Amino acid sequence: MTKEQFKILAPCGMLGYGFPKASFMKGMEHEPDAIVVDAGSTDAGPHKLGAGTAIVSRQACKKDLEIIITEGVKAGIPVIIGSAGGSGAKVHVEWTQSIIMEILQDHGIGGIKMATIWADIPHEVVEAKLQAGECEPLGLTVAPLTQERLEATSRIVAQMGHEPIIEALAAGADIIVCGRAYDPSPFAAVAMYHGFDTALAYHLGKILECAALSAEPGTTKDSMLGTLKQDSFIVQPLSDARKCTAVSVAAHTFYEKDHPYILHGPGMVLNLEQCRFTELGDGSVEVTGSRIEETPVYKIKLEGAMKVAYRTFVVAGVRDPLLISRIEEVEELVKQQVRDYYSEVAPEDYSIHFINYGLNGVLGELEPQRTPAHELGVVFEVVAKTQELANAICSSVRSTFLHYGYEGRKATAGNLAFPFAPSDVPFGAVYEFSVYHLMEVADGLEMFPIEYTEVQP
Repeated sequence: MTKEQFKILAPCGMLGYGFPKASFMKGMEHEPDAIVVDAGSTDAGPHKLGAGTAIVSRQACKKDLEIIITEGVKAGIPVIIGSAGGSGAKVHVEWTQSIIMEILQDHGIGGIKMATIWADIPHEVVEAKLQAGECEPLGLTVAPLTQERLEATSRIVAQMGHEPIIEALAAGADIIVCGRAYDPSPFAAVAMYHGFDTALAYHLGKILECAALSAEPGTTKDSMLGTLKQDSFIVQPLSDARKCTAVSVAAHTFYEKDHPYILHGPGMVLNLEQCRFTELGDGSVEVTGSRIEETPVYKIKLEGAMKVAYRTFVVAGVRDPLLISRIEEVEELVKQQVRDYYSEVAPEDYSIHFINYGLNGVLGELEPQRTPAHELGVVFEVVAKTQELANAICSSVRSTFLHYGYEGRKATAGNLAFPFAPSDVPFGAVYEFSVYHLMEVADGLEMFPIEYTEVQP
């Protein structure tokens, strides 16, 4: 029998970002039916996926998970983690599993069932789908997925929908660790499992996956409660310092979409054109009118990263008004002098970039107000075929720029102020998305195997 309402507690917008314990415990006082938290994103680019590292530190992840898991187990409600470890590949999921097992051991917690839903896609599957015409680039800027690029890809994941998570819930899982997941899916799945409307569940998931970012003032570092009813849902912040308004929740509905009210997901399209946002007078907002349709062909989004180069960078400051007035001209002259010096190195083996904060460091050529500040923060980077080459070229760029004799210069002690020593920072490997595609599958369960672990008392 379907419940009259279903409550989901979202601790924070990213596992490991942190949240006030008081807000979380206030959420627990509402007796939520599930705790769900998103742990992943591609916002920071492909590096974490390619390198197999987490977005947050182990210490931060454990700090958040400790209260989430202990309180979830105490309340007897499911805890669901989406996109574990940040990118949701096997290495990230196993990293999260180890933290969970450590917490369970530290607190003597047993007698629970943990489900792990893997989201790794074998290279040969992608290759076969490409040959069958069932895998397409997600946008015109995605490079063709050649055999060479596919082989160079370190790992590939796919965004799961709600189907495997529902299956894990049906199997009695107390803790569900998802590999890469479509951000709203873990939230939607637990509500759908209990019979609530798919469209409302996904729309609520779209809001809750960022926690209190839809409140005023917005933040991902605070808790939110979502309450699903039969024909609507309510979102409310759990801190007295925040409130939701019709505008703040509607604005977040538009967040991270290429269309004002259409949102594509695995095997479905969410249509929010008819939504209504009503303030309830207590800092919460009720939402109605969400709609959803299944797509004729079920497609999942693939993400894969490949190593393409190595980076070294320098951060420096410029205060000389003469240099600031012609900074881009001098930078081009510096580039040319370095290229001339390293004439034996193939030009395609490295590139030199400058970012001028205080002039156009954020928008670049799109900057409409190109009036320089009285001082500039200059970041210059070299991306090269090897780390050694990146280090060598960057060192030459730095020394050339530091003493470059531009017209009108009065002081010869140096053009740059360095906040750190050593000034040159070898960053390491640079990755790019080699796989950013939509792949056809039979259904939402096909590519996401589930593994169960019984944690003994």
